[in-house]
Amino acid sequence: MRRDEWDATDATDATGPRTGAAPTRLDGHRLVPLATALLQDDGLILHWSEDAEALLGWTAEEAVGNHAARLLTDDSDRPEVLELFARIMSGKGWTGVFPVRHRDGHTVELEFRTYPIAGPGGTLLLLATASDTAALHRVEADLAVLDGIFGQSPIGMAVYDTELRYVRLNESLARMNGVPVAAHLGRRINSVLPGINSAEIEHIMKQVLATGRPVVDARSHGRVPGDPRRDRAWSASYFRLEDSTGRVFGVCSSIIDVTERFQAEARAARAQERLATIAEATARIGTTLDLQRTAEELIEAVVPRFADFATVDLLETVLRGAEPTPIPEDRGVQLRAVAVGESYETGLVHAVDTVGEVSEYAPERSYTQCLRSGRPLLRSHVDEEVLRGLVASPDRVAPGLAAGIHSYLMLPVTARGMVLGGAEFIRMRNPEPFTASDVALAEELVARTALAIDNARLYRRERETALTLQRSLLPQEIHRTLGLEIAYRYLPSSVTSEVGGDWFDVVPLSCGRVALVVGDVMGHGIRAAATMGQLRTVARTLATLDMPPEQVLTRLDETASGIGEGQFATCICAVYDPLERTLQIASAGHLPPVWVDPDGTSHRIETPPGVPLGVGGVAFESVRFVLPEGGMVALYTDGLVERRGQDLDEGIDLLARTLSGPGRTLEENCDAVLGALVSGGSDDDIAMIMARVLPLPADRVATLPLTGGGRLPGKARRFTRGTLADWGLSALADYAELLVSELVTNALLHSDAPRRLRLFRDRVLTVEVADTGGQTPQLRPFAEQDEGGRGMFLVSELAQRWGSRLTRDGKVVWAELELPFGAG
Repeated sequence: MRRDEWDATDATDATGPRTGAAPTRLDGHRLVPLATALLQDDGLILHWSEDAEALLGWTAEEAVGNHAARLLTDDSDRPEVLELFARIMSGKGWTGVFPVRHRDGHTVELEFRTYPIAGPGGTLLLLATASDTAALHRVEADLAVLDGIFGQSPIGMAVYDTELRYVRLNESLARMNGVPVAAHLGRRINSVLPGINSAEIEHIMKQVLATGRPVVDARSHGRVPGDPRRDRAWSASYFRLEDSTGRVFGVCSSIIDVTERFQAEARAARAQERLATIAEATARIGTTLDLQRTAEELIEAVVPRFADFATVDLLETVLRGAEPTPIPEDRGVQLRAVAVGESYETGLVHAVDTVGEVSEYAPERSYTQCLRSGRPLLRSHVDEEVLRGLVASPDRVAPGLAAGIHSYLMLPVTARGMVLGGAEFIRMRNPEPFTASDVALAEELVARTALAIDNARLYRRERETALTLQRSLLPQEIHRTLGLEIAYRYLPSSVTSEVGGDWFDVVPLSCGRVALVVGDVMGHGIRAAATMGQLRTVARTLATLDMPPEQVLTRLDETASGIGEGQFATCICAVYDPLERTLQIASAGHLPPVWVDPDGTSHRIETPPGVPLGVGGVAFESVRFVLPEGGMVALYTDGLVERRGQDLDEGIDLLARTLSGPGRTLEENCDAVLGALVSGGSDDDIAMIMARVLPLPADRVATLPLTGGGRLPGKARRFTRGTLADWGLSALADYAELLVSELVTNALLHSDAPRRLRLFRDRVLTVEVADTGGQTPQLRPFAEQDEGGRGMFLVSELAQRWGSRLTRDGKVVWAELELPFGAG
């Protein structure tokens, strides 16, 4: 029979495979080549498959038509082969292993299966199949390993097709899921395990199918039918299944239950988050000494990380400055809301106090009892009944329920064993109820806040005390000064936590003169304010004694040295005489004044520098200037011009440029300076005086030179009476004549010569007589029989106030009379 006749005939019967059967496959994947051959009863080869070519090297053209024994065996083996062939052809099949010669001469161990079959016309034929025993052993080993992994591994394993349906899985995974193996096959994850995050898992597997890149330690979580009441977590790795040609068959996964590790990691994460919250809160809470800001910092630290809503309320008595006291059993509490915060629009603003609002809690309320006990109030689960016991009034229950409150925590704000108020924390969107660990965290945060609030409370009290002291020591009223317009500003520091020692003063002196004093005690706090008060008092007293500025600073230096070691201050003292239009200035280490000419030109006034008060043992000097009408001078402390990171001269130059602006009043100038130099707040207190020279009205001053011959006392009396009549002050003429007569006579008797009589009308009527003598008049005791010595006693009795001062060419003796009501 020809080969082509065989190929055209159905070569199978009821018991045997078709001669052209494909090699063995598993799930469509070729594993072991399966050679097939068809032989006549004499051993002639009629058919030779491709796998036979692959196994033995003989092509079909070479094999077909040859006898198998001659082609495939050595001469020594041929009798045995022929005997076996005859036995097989006798009608008995055979299965076994036999060595066969490869085309290149080496021997291949093949496992045979033979099938005698009937051919066309009843011819007896033999169908033989063979496989390489080594390849079979490898496949068997691989299958054994695969079956071992799937069957014995404690790790859950599964194979999915390209539609992500289960194809195979092991018992470990079935037990892990609580679902039998058969219930998995052909189904997707979401239908087998609806309680886990199947969408995320399938998304990962689709990426693996698409890219071929494995994914390791992909986390999944949820609840499975085998353990429906407990959340579990798994770690899975995924890789793509494909053959040597790149054909993709699906995805394989290995799955480990990591619930305990997941819970440990969650606990560690929560602990780390608590530590991070504490660390952040430590850096955030208490950055200022402001009660409300400190409460706001607590709110910012806990919302939304710890709570969805939080409030801080403080006892009204504490906010009013009183010391906190224990809360009596029979008394309620009044609390004022100082801070409220929420992570989203919760609607709870209608169920709590707005900032600044005061609420009263009765003695039996949970809030009051919590404050009284000093212990936390935890309500892990809140319902309507619980909420009624928490809110200040029943109308707040409905908004609280509508907002979705499900867990509540309240802690007393306690410092030094005394309750200052309460802090509330509420959860709504956050599904977790407050736990004991949350209480511990909140206690830590609230304790830090309480300490900062208490420090702020004590600081506020100390600062208010110091500010009260400081303000009481500053001028309460600046008297109008003839010939000089004055404006001033005093600003406490907006940054420094303590009051400073800056001060200024305007001291009215005799004869219409005025002393302008500005000083700055180094340091801050009550001690600096107290030192400032002492120095200001001494400076005012010395100035009223008609001491020149340099002598005032000398005595102030002695005072500062006696106050205590380390108490230093800078000071500048200027005395303006409106009659002479002179300004005499002395400085003790203070910043230079700024002068502005009537045309707007500004510059610094150079004064002898001097050393700060308190150094001791250094003489001070003064300089004198004649000021033009319309000119302006500015005295100030360093808080006005000194800024961190900026040269001091830059600030002084900016002050001078600002004062050069034309057409402004003194008050406008003060505002302009503060706007230019202090717009962002100052690190130090600021004291500033501005003074502008005004023309002196002619009807306020009258001068009589006391020169030439004649009776000077009589001449002076007549001049005085006539001047007072012109001024409408004739009611004072008799007293004024007596004073003038005594003062001129005294000058004639005790000095070389009188020089000038001057009458000056301001807040009082001043009579002054200048002479060339250097000896100041004194009140001396006298006997009844003495003919002289009574003049100054008479002056002292008649005058409201009298005194004398030395000048560059002698002295001036003056006396004051009070003006009649309405004659100022």
